[in-house]
This record gives sequence, structure tokens and C-alpha cells, in this order.
Amino acid sequence: MKTFALTVISLLALSQSGLRGSDRIIWHDRPAKNWQSEAFPLGNGRMGCMVFGGLNEERIQFNVDSLWTGDQNSKGAYETAGMGAYQNFGDLYISLNGGARIQLDEVDHGLTKPSGSSRCKYRRELDIARAECKISYEQESVAFVRETICSYPDQVLAVRFSASEKGKYTGRIRLKDGHGAKTEVDGARMTIAGKLVNGLEYEVQVLVKVDGGEVHADGEEIVFSQCNGLTLYLAAGTSYIMDYAKKFMGEHPHKLVTKQLDQGSEKSYEKLLHAHIAAHRALFDRVSIDMGATAASQLNLPMDQRLKGVREGVADPDLEELLFQFGRYLLISCSRPGSLPANLQGLWNDKNNPAWHADYHSNINLQMNYWGAEPANLAECHTPLLDMLMASREPFREGTRASFGEKIRGFTIRTSHNPYGGMGWKWNIPASAWYARHFWEHYEFGQDKAYLKSVAYPYLKETCEYWEDHLKELPDGRLVAPNGWSPEHGPTEDGVAHDQQIIWDLFSNYVLAAEVLDIDEDYCKKISQMRDRLVGPKIGRWGQLQEWMVDRDDPNTRHRH
Repeated sequence: MKTFALTVISLLALSQSGLRGSDRIIWHDRPAKNWQSEAFPLGNGRMGCMVFGGLNEERIQFNVDSLWTGDQNSKGAYETAGMGAYQNFGDLYISLNGGARIQLDEVDHGLTKPSGSSRCKYRRELDIARAECKISYEQESVAFVRETICSYPDQVLAVRFSASEKGKYTGRIRLKDGHGAKTEVDGARMTIAGKLVNGLEYEVQVLVKVDGGEVHADGEEIVFSQCNGLTLYLAAGTSYIMDYAKKFMGEHPHKLVTKQLDQGSEKSYEKLLHAHIAAHRALFDRVSIDMGATAASQLNLPMDQRLKGVREGVADPDLEELLFQFGRYLLISCSRPGSLPANLQGLWNDKNNPAWHADYHSNINLQMNYWGAEPANLAECHTPLLDMLMASREPFREGTRASFGEKIRGFTIRTSHNPYGGMGWKWNIPASAWYARHFWEHYEFGQDKAYLKSVAYPYLKETCEYWEDHLKELPDGRLVAPNGWSPEHGPTEDGVAHDQQIIWDLFSNYVLAAEVLDIDEDYCKKISQMRDRLVGPKIGRWGQLQEWMVDRDDPNTRHRH
């Protein structure tokens, strides 16, 4: 399996962090240096960022989920411009201290003045129950606090800098585009607008509001001096729309980005935070889990030592609870109504050529992003996946007919696809049937018959029609999926167990859906009979569940798939 970067971020961030009590705060005692393993992720579904917490310069790398190159990629080639890739949007840098450097002692992570005469502790934390990142430290007896949120209700990223004494903030702000576009500065507002090679337009705006002191433009930067505090508001967007009839391209984002920034910046950080926390906790607080209590001696250790203890056999149930809730936090952060679904890296990406294009992988990765959505009471976070799959049906149909014949009904999907309905690499023939389970599961948990009738049932039925036309009959009358491939492993041949089981699941769920809606009785009967003719699971010579019809499994095989 390709690495799902949400899991990487969660495990590596936790391995170098600590948890304060049971309040879901992950903390660290030094700024982040590494983007993937140390910076803290925030997101509102559509827009996300990684916060580094630097002392002399804060770096906030940000993304918008629809900043993609590529197109419909009708030829299905993978390493082409048509397949495209998810893109890095850019970075926001805030240089602090007016040029006076703050040093962090690497032994005990205490701060020192340039003269080295006073000390304090640095703390960088992520509160997953509030979806807020906070950096705090002292310098010359002045307490400094930096707070960052990515608001879903207001669709802006906000960063607040405050201090226990007045006039302590002096520095510069610069905005760096991931594609080299120029920054335009007008007073306290910065703007970058650009266009990707596929015609997708994008824009980001930042507005700076200061408490006391002065602020002015200096070329492509904004300078602030002797401020009591300041708040930065960032809004960003693209011209992407989830509409195949319009080739997934809509209006230039300038008007919407300006509106979001103007309305968001009218509010204080406190008001933004209040609405942001309420919206986040409406989802996050739905589930609690109690796996036991960790001993205080273990709970108070730094996270790297706690994980070391677990590897050595020490029980740490609070850590397991945190990992579970952190997974829910990440799904909330990268998949909300109105956004694109979580891709191979969720929402977070600092490269324009990310691994495997940071695409949507149909042979387990996209599915496993959402395995926890319904059971962990995040049904709303499931809908971006369903919405994109519905919007992509026509290009999926066109690609399927081009490869499997103009008379075949329904559709299936290649291993990789993008938000324009473009597909690449090898055909993953059971992909659409596996995706169908997500539509059915969303109904099973929600019991919304209107959704079942208008959305899930049409998807299930059309996918059944594909397999009705595509299945192969053996001499004994049983049915197999032809030319299957147990994902990325073994030969291409008929009746691969992976395919057979997914098709059985599709047919079973279709029958249940038809019975719930009391429609298509004759077709329901036909699919039920086809399901019963599918070649089923077989037990092999060493007691294993066979991966293929032929008993070739080897207990010594160590293939990663």
C-alpha cells in the first residue's frame, strides 16, 4: 500500500511530542524543523496548513484541496501532464524580533537572551479538541503567545500574536507562492494570483491587523513595528468546481477570496475562535473512548519515551485513546462538506511533485481514508468522497467504454484518479464496486431513504450493470471476474479472490437497497442469482484462505501487499 501521509504525520508527530493529561493536547518543547514529522496540521476540510512555531521566524505552509494540475486524461497514462498532481499552494512567513535573534538551548530546550543571562521554557502544542495550535515562550520576562486556527465557519486561516507587555512585536511578513507568482502589497493586504498549466486559476490574500504600533508596505513585504499584538487573516481558493458539465472549471476565485477575507477579518480572533471551536466540537465530541488509565509515571513522560515504553511492553491505554481521537481529528480537518475528499496525503502537501501525485488511489488508499467515518460518527466527513465519485461518473464511463467496448454499461476506474475524473496507471477493475460499499454504508448508518433512492441506489445499480456485462461464465456455470489482479501482487488471471469478494459485496448490498426501496424486483432477482453463482472463497493446502483460484499461496511470501 502507498503510505497515507495522515498516518505518517500522526505517528511521527506523536513520537516527538507529549500529551498533557487527558485534554487532547499534543505538545513539543522546540520548534519544528521537518515538515512531515514535526510541524502541526490544521485544516477546515477545504484549506489546511502546517505550523512550525519558529522563534525568530514563523513558517505556515498552506494548501487548498483543489489546487491540482491535470485534466480528464483520456489516454489514461500516469506519468503525464494529463494525470496531474496535487500542488503546494505556498508559505506565509512572519519574521520576528526586529533582527534580534532568540536562541534555544539544545540540551534542555530553554530560551536564552542573546547575552545568555535569562532562561525560560518554550512550548508548542496542538489541541485536537479545539483544533488550535499554540506557541508560548518568555523573553526578558515578557510572555509571548501565538495562536493559529483554520476556521470552517469563516473559511479563513487566522494567526494571533499577543504579549504580556506593550510594543513588543516588530518584524516583517512575506508570502511565497508555490509556483513563483509575484506578491502584490496594498497597505496591510498581500495578494498572490496565478494560473496553473491546465488553466486552473488561484488566489491567496493575507490581511494584517495590528494593535498599536505601525504597519506599512515595503516592496513585496509588510513591515510592522512596536505593536502590542497583531492578527493575520488568510483566505485562498481556486477556480475548481465539482461539475463535469463545466469541465470542473468555474469563475476566478478573486471575488470569493476577497469576500471571505473581508468578512473574516471583521471579526476578532476571539469571535472566530468561538465559532471555530463550536463547529469542530460538534463533530469531535460525538465520540468518547475509555481504554483504561495510564500510570502517572508513564503519562508524564515525553512522548518519545512513552512510545519506547510501549515497545518494551509498558501499558499506555491513554496513548491508544489519543491515537484514535487524532485520527478523527485529521479526518475532520481534511474532509468536510463542500471540500474534496482526503487524498493520499489527506490535505497537507509541501511539494508540486508529491509521491504518487498525492492522487486518489482506488485499490485501498482512498477507501481506508474513510473506514472510520461512519463507525466513528463522522458521517458528514464521508460526503466529500461520495460527492466527488458522483461528479466523476461521466468521465469514468467514457474511459471505461474506451477500454472495454462501447456497448458495456456502467463504469470502473483505474488505480489512480484526480478531481477532474482523469484516471491513470493500471485498471483496478473492482474499484467502482469497492467504492459502492461507501455509498451503502453511508445509508446503513444514516437510514436516509431519500439519499438511498437518489444517490446510493443509482450508483449501486450502474456498477452492477458493469459487472453483469463483464463477468465471465465458467463451463460449470459459475461466474468469475476476468483478468483480475490481487492488487499489485501475483499474476493477472480470472477469479482472483479479491475481485470475487468485492463483487459479492456489491451484489449483496444492491439487493438490500432494492428491497429497502421496494423497486426493480426483476433486476434484484437477477443480481441475487448472479451473486449465488460467483466463485466463492476456497481453503488451500496449508489451511489458508486462497488469494487465487489456483492454490499457489506460499506461506513464506513477504510481498508488501
